[in-house]
Amino acid sequence: MSTTPAAPPSKEGRREGILEAPTRHPLEWRTEAFYDSAALEKELERVFDICHGCRRCFNLCGSFPTLFDAVDATADGEVHGVDKKVYWDVVDNCYLCDMCFMTKCPYVPPHPWNVDFPHLMLRAKAVRAKKEGIGLRAKVLAATDTVGAIAGIPVIVEIVNAVNHSAPGRALLDKVLGVDPGAPLPQYYARSARARLKRLGTSARPMSVDQGRSAQATPETTGRVALFATCYGNRNEPALDEDLVAVFEHNGIEMALLPKERCCGMPRLELGDLEAVAQLKEANIPQLAAAVAAGYDLVAPIPSCVLMFKQELPLMYPDEAAVKEVAAHIFDPFEYLMLRHAAGLMRTDFKGELGKVSYHVACHLRVQNLGLKTRDVLKLIPGTTVDVIERCSGHNGTYGVKKEFRAASVKIGRPVAQRIESARADHYSSDCPMAGHQIESILSEKRAPQHPLKLLRLAYGL
Repeated sequence: MSTTPAAPPSKEGRREGILEAPTRHPLEWRTEAFYDSAALEKELERVFDICHGCRRCFNLCGSFPTLFDAVDATADGEVHGVDKKVYWDVVDNCYLCDMCFMTKCPYVPPHPWNVDFPHLMLRAKAVRAKKEGIGLRAKVLAATDTVGAIAGIPVIVEIVNAVNHSAPGRALLDKVLGVDPGAPLPQYYARSARARLKRLGTSARPMSVDQGRSAQATPETTGRVALFATCYGNRNEPALDEDLVAVFEHNGIEMALLPKERCCGMPRLELGDLEAVAQLKEANIPQLAAAVAAGYDLVAPIPSCVLMFKQELPLMYPDEAAVKEVAAHIFDPFEYLMLRHAAGLMRTDFKGELGKVSYHVACHLRVQNLGLKTRDVLKLIPGTTVDVIERCSGHNGTYGVKKEFRAASVKIGRPVAQRIESARADHYSSDCPMAGHQIESILSEKRAPQHPLKLLRLAYGL
């Protein structure tokens, strides 16, 4: 997103849509103009007026119905009559999924109208964060690495899990943090993924001195991967990282952990807390860049984390070589496997069939413009059909657990749950494990999701 004013109206500027590929401007978050409240309000009104005249995004999230209902309630049905307080309701209902930019809006750059709705919402969140600070509730919900480390302490982990899964505990969380009692909360584990995978060594100190000598490279992959375990994978679903490692090692890919890692920064980005994002970037990028310099590619099991390093940080730091290097070498797991498959290096010695799989494509995976690589890998398994669902689950970071947004998040995710229920598939799955549990919470007959990496491991018989 750029704070550059829009081009003046012209014949070119009035045309409907563009034929060129969409592009995004660097985020000018270190300039004073970025935080100018008056300029922000003017830009919000400009973009909201364009959205009001278009309305293609009415069914994506709560931001657009909130805006359009407010416009329709004014005397003349125009944006200038909307109370400015409603602007912040629109901002609060945006969880930066980027689907409006990627799939709906005909006015994204390079169109002269220069509409990047998600990054305008991010700018608004950042302006508010700088002016008012980040509240305790938001800080706690976004501190995934810190909370995970504390909650994962032996004995404490049992208390935390008991509180999270009991009616009195959920009532307490509702009162203290505004976490809706019906929202899915993750399990915590004392034995983290990084502890379970310690045998791998790190990209700085591989377990074997011969590591790397037998790796088969392709034009796009080195065959050596440093795993960014992620906060969620490390403490909430360590089996996810174990499944990834098992599948990759089965395919002859040499694996290592990073020496250190922190939260990728996506939860803080969604708050507009760009200073906190910057601090996490300073902790992570040197580790990731050093791994790349040592000959490793990078993989993370959570789409939002990959997106953070592949797109968001490069837009915040467009001139930093290390950020660019990391962005060029980080992959979604199934993207990586399909690149290996194209080179004849992915094994297809599957031992079992999966039957019918209902597969939900996570929004932050769609934004990466990879195509449906997870589907493509699963379709390699004999006796397997994949029903693809490209709609938002309504999970959306911390949005879906907050009491004031829970009903909206369920409404957003219900069509996905209905598709899964009507499909009666043998398995249902999502690249985002949190989206999977959001869908689970909406299903009328509860059954647990299985991550695509788990399904692939099952098919291999590992």
